[in-house]
Amino acid sequence: MKKIKKEPQENVAFYNNPEKRAIIYQILALAGIFIFTYFILNNMFINIEKRGINTGFDFLSSEAGFGIVQSLIEYDESNSHGKVFIVGLLNTILVSAIGIFFASILGLLIGIGRLSKNFMISKLCMVYVETFRNIPILLQILFWYNVVLASLPSPRQSITYFDSIFFNNRGLYIPKPILESGFIAVIIAFILAVVACAYLVKWARKKHDETGEEFPVVWTSLAILIAAPTLVFFVSGTPATLEYAELKGFNFRGGWTLIPELLALAFALSIYTATYIAEAVRAGIEAVPKGQKEAAHALGLKEHIILKKVVLPQALRVIIPPVINQYLNLTKNSSLATAIGYPELVTIFAGTSLNQVGQAIEIILMTMAVYLTISIVISIIMNYINEKIKIKER
Repeated sequence: MKKIKKEPQENVAFYNNPEKRAIIYQILALAGIFIFTYFILNNMFINIEKRGINTGFDFLSSEAGFGIVQSLIEYDESNSHGKVFIVGLLNTILVSAIGIFFASILGLLIGIGRLSKNFMISKLCMVYVETFRNIPILLQILFWYNVVLASLPSPRQSITYFDSIFFNNRGLYIPKPILESGFIAVIIAFILAVVACAYLVKWARKKHDETGEEFPVVWTSLAILIAAPTLVFFVSGTPATLEYAELKGFNFRGGWTLIPELLALAFALSIYTATYIAEAVRAGIEAVPKGQKEAAHALGLKEHIILKKVVLPQALRVIIPPVINQYLNLTKNSSLATAIGYPELVTIFAGTSLNQVGQAIEIILMTMAVYLTISIVISIIMNYINEKIKIKER
């Protein structure tokens, strides 16, 4: 049988070479994108010039002239729009962090609960998921704010805990720590405790690999993290006091105030996102082969040990990728806070500031850049964790 001799790629005509043709198509596609972008931007700037709209970022240094009900940094009406941007950014990060924390814990518990052998627990978890997952998040935010929190008693009839925590329709009031100069020693003690816990984890892992013995890392770490700063706190003469909220007139003064808008938004975001995380957890656990669990049962391991040592380490490979998406969705859904007036970035910067200065292009681009940056940071962190915890092949 006569072999067909392949002609070298160098001798093929330029337009018949698939590799060179692919490069040409990519160059043409890229050129088309640049031309389209140039056309859009050029048209935008022409229209801006015709309408006499101001451009640039000079507005960031101008006085805002409006107050903000919650700020993590010092702020008043005389501050600039640039500070409004920072206040909104910090409030967005705050509610996103709170939502991610509680949604992760609740989603993990509900996901495990759905697979429980207890009929009641399993069905209650299923009802929770199917109920809150199928109600739009905006409606849930409005429900918790306009129905649940609005029905709480007035400040004079507040729900009181330990005579120091007060809960009413104006918000949640908790004691505020006032730190003194000597408190730096407590902070140093806490940092050293964290470092000690990191070394403890490495030592416990090495001991387990060598001897097979388990060490109570979690409880020991918690004891170190609590005991070390507490001991230093009392030894250094208690360099901190608590400022309690007090009822003065028609409202409380002093302490830390968690406004109803923050409570409603964080609660709704946590409950809604937890349903999707729960389904990801359930899918990850069910993806672990049954033989793994049966082998662990045959060795006489208890259920919680099997879950911790056998099931979850393998399930995390399936759980983490969809959970990353839910963290991103939660962060972006925080922009719905404008419906209840929580002072996050969209509400006060892309809302109030935009209405005052009218420079929509700059403000919207800055707001979009913030959400893009936060999403990329979350993705990088979670992908790093995913890479670290994945099971190493031998």
